[in-house]
Amino acid sequence: VDAFQAWCGPCKTAVDLFQKIRNEVGSNLLHFAVAEVDSIDALEGFRGQCQPVFLFYAGGELVAVVRGLNAPVLRKTILEQL
Repeated sequence: VDAFQAWCGPCKTAVDLFQKIRNEVGSNLLHFAVAEVDSIDALEGFRGQCQPVFLFYAGGELVAVVRGLNAPVLRKTILEQL
């Protein structure tokens, strides 16, 4: 989940990265979503940050958080979690 604030919008660069990885691993294993933290109470802890935050969930549980758009770290985290 790309957790973003309305003033900066979702990270468009990450969409390309996630689509590429999704094509590599199969579309049934990886799902990408965006969530505006200003409108979701459960994500209020991520408000007021000026960097992209990516939340990784498995089985309905938060399993990893990556702060900032670091493509190698995002890729590694995705593949580890899969």
